[in-house]
Amino acid sequence: MIRTRLKAAVVSVVRGREIAEERRRHLVALANEVGARGLAWRFAGPEESLLSVTGPRSGRQIMVVATLTGEGWFYLWPGGGMADVAEAPGVADRLTRLLG
Repeated sequence: MIRTRLKAAVVSVVRGREIAEERRRHLVALANEVGARGLAWRFAGPEESLLSVTGPRSGRQIMVVATLTGEGWFYLWPGGGMADVAEAPGVADRLTRLLG
């Protein structure tokens, strides 16, 4: 019984690490896109699990998270923003418009 619990805990930790690494890859992809459009960005939150994006002229800021759903990975941001991570260039365009 203890061995089964320990094995489950190890699998959970490994899976959690894999998810964190995948989340980071998606946030890096978006960071590259927003940076190419002249927006400032930095990683924030626990284990740098959020992307903070700032409009350099307006000073407005928005936080973006990459999250795994039953349908795959998505970017989410305030105001109901949601897009598949495969659409990083389009998300960067939307954030550019939002942040002016």
